[in-house]
Amino acid sequence: MKILLAGSTGVIGKMVIPFLLQEGHDVFGMIRSKKHVKAMEEIGVKPVIADAFDRDSVYAALIETQPDVVMHQLTALNSGDIDDNSKIRKEGTRNLVDAANHVGVKKMVAQSISWAYEPGNTLATEETPLDINAPLPRKKTIDGVIALEEKVKEMPEFIILRYGTFYGPGTWYSRNGKIAKQLHKQELYATNGITSFIHVKDAAKAAVSALNWPSGTINIVDDEPVKGTVWLPYFARLIGAPLPYIKDIHNSWERGASNNKAKKQYGWEPMYASWTKGFDMLH
Repeated sequence: MKILLAGSTGVIGKMVIPFLLQEGHDVFGMIRSKKHVKAMEEIGVKPVIADAFDRDSVYAALIETQPDVVMHQLTALNSGDIDDNSKIRKEGTRNLVDAANHVGVKKMVAQSISWAYEPGNTLATEETPLDINAPLPRKKTIDGVIALEEKVKEMPEFIILRYGTFYGPGTWYSRNGKIAKQLHKQELYATNGITSFIHVKDAAKAAVSALNWPSGTINIVDDEPVKGTVWLPYFARLIGAPLPYIKDIHNSWERGASNNKAKKQYGWEPMYASWTKGFDMLH
């Protein structure tokens, strides 16, 4: 298939590319700057310059490439700014979907998150409502997710992947990532909040598998949701950082998510079923 990958220089985008190429797909990487052209070409990707916020350039990219599928991996994760990420989910998605529909793209695979669900005491499923009444600043994230998912559903076919918390190369949760640095400085404490993790390689492989999945919204998380009082000390020991302080508190929305739908209805299985296995492999 001919695939336009938006967010081709991001953490998941870079991880997706080799899997797409291995399967023989024709990959067009949407990039904002000419400085990435050579790197894209060297790995077998056809670069297309377009800024997700520039509607005309996005339309031009879709008209030029005429893809069968658009893979939406646009984020602003590296900036760590909630406003930036919400903006790209709203405006970037709007431009991408409108341009895709304009040229007759059949399907979109889009990145969303699995921690946008309303508060509760059980693992969230895809049928659990999103946290529309969330207070600020969380509300900014939820509003961005809702805007993204509603827009993507305007495509003839769509797969919305609600990913768990990313860990692995290039993420905050790597040996040299933001969380590791904060642990070494003893800036973090562990709580009873539950996190559902997903290794970036599993996230990427799920995106590629989704090319053949029927339309739907799916949690892509590992098999072991875990409390912060468990995983954060484990991570600290792994990287040789001081053990974090423990606080008997949590946010009511930190409930974790179920991957039953992905496994039973879509036949998906994570390579790193347990966060412990994935953490042990971190470099």
